[in-house]
Amino acid sequence: MRQISKMSKDRYLQPQSGLEAMEIIQKLFNQYRKAELTRDLLCYHQNLVSRLQGDIKDAVVQEGNPDLIKDLETMTKIMQDWTAIRLSGKPYPAKMRHFRLMQEGGRVKIKRKTHKIKASGNHRAVRH
Repeated sequence: MRQISKMSKDRYLQPQSGLEAMEIIQKLFNQYRKAELTRDLLCYHQNLVSRLQGDIKDAVVQEGNPDLIKDLETMTKIMQDWTAIRLSGKPYPAKMRHFRLMQEGGRVKIKRKTHKIKASGNHRAVRH
């Protein structure tokens, strides 16, 4: 019996700072942002938004970082907009990254392959 109660305490994530809590919520949001809209998902999302506006906001204000407060407000606005867009029946084509909205495919990654030039020193050339 004692083992079960210990497991139930460890079941939930306990962030140590406002930033860590925001990162966890951002990760969760990106996981369900394209999922089919159900009553349970909407309740879950509203719970996350209310947590952002409540205890997480209090923790961020207590930390005293103005950039983090601004990021929290942006993140809250994005999540509220998600609700409105999804309730209107439209798809949500964006992803949250660094507490800001990024369009799908907005980040271009260039693959690079370096090779050594046969010369003295540590000379390298890049082939794209």
